[in-house]
Amino acid sequence: MAERTLAQIIEKIYSRGKDTAYLYRRGYRTCRWSYRSVAESAFQFARELEARSIGKGERVFIWGENCAEWIVAFLGCILRGAVVVPMDLIASPEFARRVFGQVDARLCVCSRKLCGTDPAWPALALEDLPELVARHSPDPYFEALSRNDVFQIVFTSGTTADPKGVVLSHGNVLANLEPLESEIAKYLKYERIFHPLRFLNLLPLSHVFGQFLGIFVPQTMGATVAFHDTLNPSEIVRTIRRERISVLITVPRLLGTLRDKVERDLETAGRLGQFREHFKAAEREHFVKRWWRFRKIHGQFGWKFWAFVSGGAALDLETEQFWGRLSFVVIQGYGLTETTSLVSVNHPFKLGRGSIGQVLPGREIKLAENGEILVRGENVASGYYQGKELRPVAGLGGWFHTGDVGALDEAGNLYFKGRKKSVNVTPEGLNVYPEDLEAALRNQPEVRDCVVIGLEREGNAEPCAVLVLSEGNPESVTRRANGLLAEFQHIRRWFVWPEEDFPRTSTQKPRTSVIRDFVLADIAGRGALPAATGGLADLISRITGRNFGRLSADVNLATDLNLSSIERVELLSALEDRFQTDLNESHFTSATTIGDLERMLRQPLPRRSDYRYPRWARGWPVALVRTAVYYLLSWPATMVMCRPRIRGRENLRNLRGPLLFVANHITQVDIGFVMAALPLRYRHRLAVAMLGEMLQAMRYPPQEMGFLGRWIEKLSYGLVVALFNVFPLPQQTGFRESFAYAGECADQGYSIVVFPEGQRTQTGVLAPFRAGIGMLANNLQLPVVPVRIDGLFELKQRQKKLAWPGTVAVTIGPSVRFEPGTDPEFIARELEHRMESLKASD
Repeated sequence: MAERTLAQIIEKIYSRGKDTAYLYRRGYRTCRWSYRSVAESAFQFARELEARSIGKGERVFIWGENCAEWIVAFLGCILRGAVVVPMDLIASPEFARRVFGQVDARLCVCSRKLCGTDPAWPALALEDLPELVARHSPDPYFEALSRNDVFQIVFTSGTTADPKGVVLSHGNVLANLEPLESEIAKYLKYERIFHPLRFLNLLPLSHVFGQFLGIFVPQTMGATVAFHDTLNPSEIVRTIRRERISVLITVPRLLGTLRDKVERDLETAGRLGQFREHFKAAEREHFVKRWWRFRKIHGQFGWKFWAFVSGGAALDLETEQFWGRLSFVVIQGYGLTETTSLVSVNHPFKLGRGSIGQVLPGREIKLAENGEILVRGENVASGYYQGKELRPVAGLGGWFHTGDVGALDEAGNLYFKGRKKSVNVTPEGLNVYPEDLEAALRNQPEVRDCVVIGLEREGNAEPCAVLVLSEGNPESVTRRANGLLAEFQHIRRWFVWPEEDFPRTSTQKPRTSVIRDFVLADIAGRGALPAATGGLADLISRITGRNFGRLSADVNLATDLNLSSIERVELLSALEDRFQTDLNESHFTSATTIGDLERMLRQPLPRRSDYRYPRWARGWPVALVRTAVYYLLSWPATMVMCRPRIRGRENLRNLRGPLLFVANHITQVDIGFVMAALPLRYRHRLAVAMLGEMLQAMRYPPQEMGFLGRWIEKLSYGLVVALFNVFPLPQQTGFRESFAYAGECADQGYSIVVFPEGQRTQTGVLAPFRAGIGMLANNLQLPVVPVRIDGLFELKQRQKKLAWPGTVAVTIGPSVRFEPGTDPEFIARELEHRMESLKASD
């Protein structure tokens, strides 16, 4: 039998056929890839490498967000024998250039926005990859490979002039994957009941753990993997429910954020006290009884969701117990890049509370005298690549020194105690673990996050707490935390971090080196924040492309920073992702200064909007009724009122839906004339954007209107939604959700109709298009078709209900596509110009 390599995994991926392998958002659209299409595209990419004379052992740089195209490039390199050099999406251009030069990369496959990082790089855009490799055969392609061949170099540090890369072979990955496959095989007969399992993977594919849970493990059971482009907790919960996710793969920080969201929602509903009583009562109850007790919380996530997989850092015991008490399974693992991500992992049905699992078969583990975890086995990396030289990873006897301190219990469960270099030793020789101190600090309600660092004092390391506080006095916070600690563990030095959050890595770990440097600088009297702390100034600079330096609280967003409406929307999304919270759009719109934003971040509101999106209107029974009513009532009424003169239908001849129709806005019956002008293939597959505030007023009429008036308004709401498939597009708040809903409709084949003026004309003159249409067009990436109605305003002025046929003209213009990343303001102005040019001649 041929030696097993990662290429055999790609054969298995190919055999999975049309089962959905990956789904993810690009803009407001959802992309779906089958296992077969991933494998075939990987074969094509391997042939593309061959055509470029990139062969075995030569390096290919992959840099971009999680997507199927990233995986295609990754697998294609494996097939060709090329060595992948994955790069964190958040890596600085300077670091990326150093790595690219150090490994002598032959090709850079990256996101379109990163292709210009260095003009000298031969680059391919991930978004264009399927189209670029389509010229090659999709038939299977395999090079002769061995288990010892290198397939990847992972760079994990950006602090040195010569970055250090971890060299991984096919055998390193297989040593971890094979015992997992054996254990998973025991449960596949039960998996058929729930097939397909769906994973939501929030870990970057540039990290080995992200690759395991995003590529190598899912294929063993034919699971679907969803990627997500935001860490906003509400968006994640919505995605889990909408896509019927089974398992969330994430980092410990997000588990804490989701816990905060659950408690915040309960507090808003006035049920937090009751929940805490139930939570306490459930401590010793059976798993099933606890599930029933907290069924409403399970309902928020969807009935198929049951487990969290946490990696990248140690999960605190309190958060683990919180989710476990609610009858969710929390699976932890332990490993480093040098151990190909995994050393130990918790069994999903045999959990060791607080532990990081049992050691996987095929490797050895022991604890040094100082408690350091030592690992030996095939999973230990081939070596370090630094300065174009290869250095060994393992020490004497093949033992790899992890630098982590741990403990083992009698059952073989491994417990993480902390980083060896982070352990503080008291003058009495006692070890103080930062993780214990951080756990005590996080028990204090004022502490949003904390890091404990060691500061040198009289030859020993003294713990210093660095705090991110929502409110309160740091002295009282540390005093209460000390009450939970032994005397020798007491925190005697503390520091309040000046930003709303710590600077973080791509796996959401605090960048302790940056934090320590700042604290030391402050002690020395300099006190200047280091570059790239990830604060408001950094976010605003990244969005606008303008460097503002440090920003004081009284800086005005409009007059001082000149933030456009589009930039404010992008800033809102960036803030929610950066701080993993929900911000109320109405309050954000009213924020005028940096100080306002900071106060909002300290006291985030749990809900962004109350708009409801009528997915029920797309169901086949409603759609059938809608079509019948259109031909019985709407179409005859339009023809009787004024049979419109239709021009430009030929512009739709070679198009295939869905499309984005933009129309001028004159009266309430505009949509009837638009529908009458469209061919059948579009006419009955429309989703129509309606002024959100008006639709909301119909759904929730004021109490003073009286019972009958309110009943009529609610009935009107139901009829307009059912008969015209409208959805709210508000002008003040909630428009991001509306845009996402438009993308959801487009994914199901519905064309979108938008009136970009945002109001009905009062003069008959076309009003300026709002910039939101540019953002929508950019993110939907649909052909945009302008539709102009002429003659209707004159009838409205004369208060005429009937007119001669042809009095009203509907003109359909040529479609236009905009390149991704086009300025939204430019798109709005261009569409406005095209609409003007469609004016019907008399």
